[in-house]
Formats: sequence, structure tokens, C-alpha cells
Amino acid sequence: MNASGQPTLDEIEDRFVELVEGRLPRDEADRWAARWVMEDGIVWDDLSWWALNRLYGIDLPAGEGGGYLHDDEQVRTWLAELRKRRAM
Repeated sequence: MNASGQPTLDEIEDRFVELVEGRLPRDEADRWAARWVMEDGIVWDDLSWWALNRLYGIDLPAGEGGGYLHDDEQVRTWLAELRKRRAM
């Protein structure tokens, strides 16, 4: 967390890594991100905001067939995109 108490981009990326590695349940990642997305008065850089909004809703069900709206491959793609955008 930075001086204002909000998570850093490193911490946001860590949540993606934990999801991909199966160490963080999707509902927990969603609740964590929701706290920050819904918090008033926080100014985010574009990449952090983009990443938080990917995590928020990560546990949405795909429908009656089971699974998630955003499957594991999508989460891996988002992590790769985050890392790519950070490197730019």
C-alpha cells in the first residue's frame, strides 16, 4: 500500500498472479477490488484503474452452464496485458 493506504500497481498485479496460480479465490479478489473501485475520492492512474476493474467482477458466473464469465485463460491474458502495459 502506498502512503494514502491504497494498493500499489505491484499489489494489484500480485492479485492477478495469485488468481492465476490458484492461491486466491475469485470471490475474494472481487471483494478486494470492489473496495477500491467503490471508494470515493481516490485518484488512480489509468493502468491501475484498468486492472482494478478487471478484478472487480472476476467472480461473475457464466450462466446456467457453470464456470465464470471470464475464464482462467482470460485472467492470464489480462495479467499478460498488465505486464506489457507496465513495461511500456
